[in-house]
Amino acid sequence: ASEKGEERTDMSASDPSPSSSSPAMVKDEQTKKAAREARKKEKEKEKEAKKVLRQQEQQQYKPPHVQDIEQELYGVLPRVQSQRETGRTWTHVQDIDSTMAGRQILVRGHIHTSRAKGKTCFLVIRQEAYTIQGALFVTENGSISKEFIKYAGSVPLESVVDVEGIVNTPQEPIKSTSQENVEIHVTRMFTVATAQTPPINVEDASRNEEEAQTKGLPTVNLDTRLDNRVIDLRTKANQGIFRIQSGVCQLFREFLLSKRFVEIHTPKMIGAASEGGANVFKIKYFDRDAYLAQSPQLYKQMAVMSDLERVFEIGPVFRAENSNTHRHMTEFVGLDMEMAIKDHYNECLEVLGECFVHIFDGILTRFASEVEFIRSQYPIPPLVYHKKTLILHFPEGIKMLHEAGFDIGELEDLSTIAEKTLGKLVKEKYDTDFYILDRYPLSARPFYTMPCPDNADLSNSYDFFIRGEEIVSGAQRIHDPELLLSRAEQVGANPTDLRDYIDSFKYGSVPHAGAGVGLERVVMLFFGLGNIRRSSMFPRDPQRLHP
Repeated sequence: ASEKGEERTDMSASDPSPSSSSPAMVKDEQTKKAAREARKKEKEKEKEAKKVLRQQEQQQYKPPHVQDIEQELYGVLPRVQSQRETGRTWTHVQDIDSTMAGRQILVRGHIHTSRAKGKTCFLVIRQEAYTIQGALFVTENGSISKEFIKYAGSVPLESVVDVEGIVNTPQEPIKSTSQENVEIHVTRMFTVATAQTPPINVEDASRNEEEAQTKGLPTVNLDTRLDNRVIDLRTKANQGIFRIQSGVCQLFREFLLSKRFVEIHTPKMIGAASEGGANVFKIKYFDRDAYLAQSPQLYKQMAVMSDLERVFEIGPVFRAENSNTHRHMTEFVGLDMEMAIKDHYNECLEVLGECFVHIFDGILTRFASEVEFIRSQYPIPPLVYHKKTLILHFPEGIKMLHEAGFDIGELEDLSTIAEKTLGKLVKEKYDTDFYILDRYPLSARPFYTMPCPDNADLSNSYDFFIRGEEIVSGAQRIHDPELLLSRAEQVGANPTDLRDYIDSFKYGSVPHAGAGVGLERVVMLFFGLGNIRRSSMFPRDPQRLHP
């Protein structure tokens, strides 16, 4: 027994645990780590040096200029000034697949990446969000010469080129391009527009930030992206974002048109800050002051009073709020609707709920490729929603927050933190990221909001939420001119400024309700982009008025 015990002791001594590592071992590990870091930095220096050398070679190289496009194989084309129509047939990169193998095609796109070495050159051609590899090999008959290879490798990244060649199916899929199963064996190539060195690299701007950080790869921060937005918009994710943004407008429009709505266009310059409050932009209108419209709200209601019972508008909205948050902008796109109701504002909620389900379904089915483009850079669990949208009353929401230990008053408007907390509670209880909260405190809503019939402290109003953040605000509106005037006076609005609006209800007014939707918020929250500026093409906030 004593021998076995000694044996165990010896083994323990010869094989120490990590916690008992000697100082020499720790120092050795630190030395190895430092060496790895040094090698990594050295590789980065080499990469940067090669990049600089390539740029210098490109600047020094003088590519040939094309005199006769019919006869020449490569070079810089004359400036396109609509000199003539060539009648050539073009193929979109997105449409190239293995069924076209062996076919001669012509494409136009940007040089996304290029690599020339010896007698070969590989290019990635990008058209919109789609990419394909182009390959050049020196041929014995001289159709692809070393000079051709040198020219192809010297064209600066992001330059626009015309590439002609034969579609080929490679032995292995090309994972770095969208068209994985095909490539172009280039036979002719011409530069349409030579790019200067871009301020940001499209490849860097396309990376998933967490993945890039893990691999030690460069990315581009948001402010730099926005300063160089034209280049930033070329990334695959941004191509997806703004195609889907267009799709949301299309889906909103088509759904409401199918429900007998009429699209209208209301003024954006108005004579008074008619909705009350100070969050309006004042402008000079000849010899008097005018204001940029905070919303089409009053005009939507006036349109309904004019016997256009169901109306909608897609247009700009201006808010002079000095809010520097992830979800506020001073100019955004509003999707607004207003409709006559017969008995209850739930009629409007039903239309809106169905409309959003139509939008969400449409994004996932009609824009499946764009959805994948976005998720490759901004991975987030898919939005959970139901065909019948959950409606939660405000007092119920307050109760859920109280039960979760949240300190909030019964008639207190929800803060951003409270909204996000409630969104998590709703997800846990009802398994949905999308829901409606109605019957808000009257004190938290605009003067034209209809009070609740059973509780004077509450209102017939509602907000819609995605992932715990508001995307829609709406209500049943007051259609009684006397009550409307009384409410306006209560909140300190000037009745004179509201005369045209209030008078529109004096000649037979119909009960009605409506809502305003923030387009950029819908896209931001559907995809979890984290900042509304990512879903605005050229965002405007208190700090940004360019580009």
